[in-house]
Amino acid sequence: MSDTIEKVKCLIIGSGPAGYTAAIYAARANMFPVLYQGQQPGGQLTTTNEVENFPGYPNGITGPEMMIELQEQAKRFGTDIRDGWATKVDFSGAIHKVWINDTIEIHAETVIISTGATAKYLGLPSEQKYLQLGGGVSACAVCDGFFYRNQEVVIVGAGDSACEEAHYLSNICKKVTMLVRSDQFRASKIMEARVRNTSNIEILMHTETEEVVGDGQVVTGVKAKNRATGEVVEIPATGFFVAIGHKPNTDIFADYLDLDETGYIKNIPGTAKTNVAGVFVGGDAADHVYRQAITAAGTGCMAALDAERYLAAKH
Repeated sequence: MSDTIEKVKCLIIGSGPAGYTAAIYAARANMFPVLYQGQQPGGQLTTTNEVENFPGYPNGITGPEMMIELQEQAKRFGTDIRDGWATKVDFSGAIHKVWINDTIEIHAETVIISTGATAKYLGLPSEQKYLQLGGGVSACAVCDGFFYRNQEVVIVGAGDSACEEAHYLSNICKKVTMLVRSDQFRASKIMEARVRNTSNIEILMHTETEEVVGDGQVVTGVKAKNRATGEVVEIPATGFFVAIGHKPNTDIFADYLDLDETGYIKNIPGTAKTNVAGVFVGGDAADHVYRQAITAAGTGCMAALDAERYLAAKH
């Protein structure tokens, strides 16, 4: 542990659209924010090739470019942006203690958590290869479905969000093949009925992904195995969507903050406030419904404004 303790007015943990937007607002309010970028600087958007649905970019922008622009904007107003990630917190007292990389101890008057969530993937080497290439693997149909309009795609998953994403894709794509690993859906009956009643969604039960097939650049198909019969088929597809859930990056806060059953931080409705005074949350660490860059940015703004008001009431 560090011998020296750094005292800051506003500490922002995480650097996606929520973290950088919070930083812009906090810096402009003379809160002198210190932002630690976390293990994935720029957040999930850095794995997205094209962002076409964020207002103000009529020609679209790549995810990494957008994060660089947000970072530059936060810097312009004086945000102290640093490498490193929070490894431990202590929110039991009036001063919020946060340790960075197990070595630096920071005492913050306010903390804004924007640690985001991590999409779960199957972990197949072929899946990861095309994910890194940006050539047809995605964990967000709303973000990327548009690029596959009038094409054939495959989606993996059996819960409500998988059904929702399959239905969303069915309005854009020529055909959607849905792979469900077991013999039943985990989704609610109404969501299951919706996909079963959609003519261009084909559902393959008892089926798991063996391999994402491609030409070295982009996805061309998916090899899937029927777990009951052992039969392997290759399904033609240009897009492979994984909808098996997200894990919010909130483990280190579990002893102090109220989390829901899946680990998302509970905020006081209509605010960015948590159950601990002076600790605020923005972005996907608290949002399992929308998970969009624009909503993350909006809640990042809310977190900074709530933090500013908290400090004003104290002094």
